[in-house]
Amino acid sequence: MSIENENPENENLNPATEVSENQIAEQSPEPEEAPGREPENEHRETDAPDDNFSHLSLQETLDEMEKIVNKADAATAYRTFNSLKEHASHKIADDVEDKKHEYLEQGNPEEHFAYHHPSASRLSGLVHTYKEKQDDFHKHQEAEHQKNLEERLQIIDRLKHLYTNSEPGTNLFRAIREIKEAWGSAGQVAKAEFKNLNNNYFHHLKMFNEMLDLNKEYLEQEFAHNLEKRQHIIQRATELLDEPVVQKALNELQYLHKLWKEEAEPVAEEFREKTWEEFKEVSNKIHERKSELMAVIDAEQQENLEKKSKIIEELQGYSKAENANHNFWQQAIKKVEELRSDFLKLGPVPKKLSNQNWTDFKQALRDFNTSKNDFYKNLKGSQIHNLEQKLSLIKTAQDNMNSEDWDSVVPLFKKLQEDWKKIGHVPRSQANKVWDDFRDACNTFFKNYRDKNNAAGDNWKDNYKNKKALLEELKALTDEEGSVEKIENIKNSWNAIGKVPKDKLSINTEFNKTLREKLKLNKINEFDLKEENLSESQLTDKARKIKNQIADLEAEVVQLENNLSFFSSPGRENPLLRDTYEKLDNKKEQLESLKQTLHQIIAGE
Repeated sequence: MSIENENPENENLNPATEVSENQIAEQSPEPEEAPGREPENEHRETDAPDDNFSHLSLQETLDEMEKIVNKADAATAYRTFNSLKEHASHKIADDVEDKKHEYLEQGNPEEHFAYHHPSASRLSGLVHTYKEKQDDFHKHQEAEHQKNLEERLQIIDRLKHLYTNSEPGTNLFRAIREIKEAWGSAGQVAKAEFKNLNNNYFHHLKMFNEMLDLNKEYLEQEFAHNLEKRQHIIQRATELLDEPVVQKALNELQYLHKLWKEEAEPVAEEFREKTWEEFKEVSNKIHERKSELMAVIDAEQQENLEKKSKIIEELQGYSKAENANHNFWQQAIKKVEELRSDFLKLGPVPKKLSNQNWTDFKQALRDFNTSKNDFYKNLKGSQIHNLEQKLSLIKTAQDNMNSEDWDSVVPLFKKLQEDWKKIGHVPRSQANKVWDDFRDACNTFFKNYRDKNNAAGDNWKDNYKNKKALLEELKALTDEEGSVEKIENIKNSWNAIGKVPKDKLSINTEFNKTLREKLKLNKINEFDLKEENLSESQLTDKARKIKNQIADLEAEVVQLENNLSFFSSPGRENPLLRDTYEKLDNKKEQLESLKQTLHQIIAGE
């Protein structure tokens, strides 16, 4: 059987027309590989790869590669896998470059630099595994090609039998339609087999059409069917002119050209050139819209460039910050990480500026890290000075923690605590130790002080009982004769009694209130009451001094309470605030005592 080398369609096809149609097909985007058409690649990806992986971290990139490797059809995603591999290699190279930069920045010689990236082995293993899967895929593909070759040879035999030995009464229209559908559904074959196989099929298709020269009814049905398909294709292509997404229009046009070649041939001579020219004109108009697509891409890339450049400017601003402190750098570290993440999520920039943009970004990050590291290197010097100051305070506290000179040592320890708070940070390795030493010394002293006060507390209980008895005696007084002397005696006896427990201080307020009531009842001015051993002028001076002391103490109490309000957990259980609460309690106790004394000197509502 002879095989012609031309590309026959049917007996009425015009070779010149066939050439022009092929030309417009070449201008269209390449369609998916159709069964029976010459394969351009050994295999294709099922989806177009997303080349923009800049938003993925190295770990995420390797995870995506592993997902592809674990797929049953891994070999069909070779473009995506290669893009991910290049992105991961670029990431690893950048990390190695950063390590090298840090190594050289520390003053080390470049020739001694050696660093093995921890993810390099995983990348190499994934690539090796993927290559093995590709080899298995190609072996399987060769078997499929051989199977498809045998199937297509059987279809050609059916076609040959149809026009040489068909049974009388055979429905040729239905039979040839089934053969064409079977040919279109059959799988791909190897490139080496394709040309002869395809020519062989179209040769016998031509012979079949020649046999049907006398069967005008079949030809009319075939031409009418194919013409209708061409008109539908042209109609759909015309609708694509209004498709807002240019890439979608180009992809569908590619599919329409595939249908035109495989399912819309042949047609009657008078419609062949006319329909083709109409389809070609619409196709050219759609291809002209590529400029719209490029304009959109250019605008997006320019917008990405502007956003990325702004991020780089912000990063550079952090590197050049003046008078920066620890809080600034801690906040800056978080902000720079956000900016870095935002930069990587943005899409590509114009290709001619891509390398420079990426270089500027990496340099800005390096400059920031250099400035930050310089700050903390200098900070270590000041921390050593702070450590020396705190060690001096610890020594003073330890030297005096067992002293019982309460009047002088209590203020000393309170000052030591205030000075401690004013000193800044010390090296982290020493922070806990110096704090523990200072706290232990302070706790030892104040424990001794509390034990002393607890011993005095037993006497305070007796004082309370005595004051309670005087209060009851004062309450029982009326305006009878001699009341002034009795009130004066009760007051002097009251003043001679010492302190009472803290939880009983309210008795002093109750006494002063009762005293004023009795003075009013007896129409007595408190100036008429004389304290023992004090003249009237001495009483006035004493009252003035006590008022000044009360004003000072009230200001100190307000200041201490304001200081406590700045803490997020200002409860008494907070060990850092224990001394502050003790100081506050002492101040309030002194304030109450002075107020009682003042009320005892002068009357006043």
